[in-house]
Amino acid sequence: MSIDAAALHTQLEEQGIDVLRLVYADILGITRSKDLLVSHLEHTATTGPTFCQGVWVTTTQGGVLDGNDILSAGLQDLVSRIDPTSVTLMPWEPGVAFAIADAFEPDGAASALAPRSVLRGVIEQYTALGLTAVIGPELEFYIAERGETGQWQRALTRTGRVYTTGAWVDPDGTFLHLLRMLDRMDIGVVAGNHEFSPSQYEINLWHGEALRAADRTFLFKTAIKDIVARTGKLATFLGKPWSDEGGSGFHLHFSVVDASGNNLMSEPDGQLSATANHLMAGILAHAPALAAFTNPTVNAYKRLGPDTLAPYRANWGHDNRSAMVRVPPERGAGTRLEVRIGDGAANPYLMIAAVLAAGLDGLIHRRQVPPSADGWSYENEAAEVLPTTLTAALDALDADTVLRGALGAPIVDVFSMLKRDEVARYEHATDDPGTRDVTPWELQEYLEDY
Repeated sequence: MSIDAAALHTQLEEQGIDVLRLVYADILGITRSKDLLVSHLEHTATTGPTFCQGVWVTTTQGGVLDGNDILSAGLQDLVSRIDPTSVTLMPWEPGVAFAIADAFEPDGAASALAPRSVLRGVIEQYTALGLTAVIGPELEFYIAERGETGQWQRALTRTGRVYTTGAWVDPDGTFLHLLRMLDRMDIGVVAGNHEFSPSQYEINLWHGEALRAADRTFLFKTAIKDIVARTGKLATFLGKPWSDEGGSGFHLHFSVVDASGNNLMSEPDGQLSATANHLMAGILAHAPALAAFTNPTVNAYKRLGPDTLAPYRANWGHDNRSAMVRVPPERGAGTRLEVRIGDGAANPYLMIAAVLAAGLDGLIHRRQVPPSADGWSYENEAAEVLPTTLTAALDALDADTVLRGALGAPIVDVFSMLKRDEVARYEHATDDPGTRDVTPWELQEYLEDY
């Protein structure tokens, strides 16, 4: 996509924007950015700006690894390009707007390590079949404050306030302010409430085409962390920040439509269509490898397990929240799959790309879905147990030739390298790496970044 920098300059000035915050997600899902002065946009937007390729192989603690030969090749340039359709106002920061960047090699080729490019490649495979993937993101997060010792702790302690709003779950108005700012961003936020655990919240996003849904999710997470940070508090999407309370999920509502926008997931009699069943069969077949992208931290596997209201087995059920894939009761245009395995720390681009790639394999090869799980599906022994550690999920990913082919070997290899480095550092720092308790290492490694 070519950039008319002069036209963009004029557009931004007319909106009162003098700083454009260029943002993109690295492989870990962390927001990387540069602030561009709109007064000089013709210079910066036409040929860049450039970043160092080392951003793709930088760990959460600042280590730089040699994935894809980036380090040994001398840390070459990454050239960014503004997507002008992604410009989004930051109403809590007057005069500043977000813009999402695509990433390219110095020779102009799309970066094989850029999560947004990886997702776009999978979407193109759907387009070739005359299909559009529709995604509805659903995320939970905690708001924490500094305790007397300086450590982050839950801002509220009272339990039993799921599905509530107002001062008793938002005494200083942080959440209400957050909701208003997100609304003014026009990224599809529709509602929000306090969730099951103290200081845990959920904000609902409207569904849409997969790339735009990923962009909106990325901006949503980025904005929430920035807005809450200005109050001196911390918003964290980490899957399991507290040993004594529930985790934060990232659910995907997934459907496909044809070129006319018709939902292809159900039959006229209300049964799931063959398309829906094949897509679901592919997701379940690749569940062990998917777990690496949907649950990408050591911490994530402390959220999953039996009797947790998070998935434990690669199964599905009709309106069953104990299953990995739930089929909500709506039919017609509202028919969809809800993939419930996701963890709040997941990179939205890579998570959506992996789910779409798995579903596409099921569709192309007409995979058959297993029988549905009824009741409390943790006891459904016909379905395999999902990976219980990040290492097990990475092993499954490395062995999954379908996902590797769909996403590209470079992104799979670098992702696996970064994550195995995390596992090694966790095991070195922790006396009992198998503990189900959240360790100080996990909080240091993940809490503030995610």
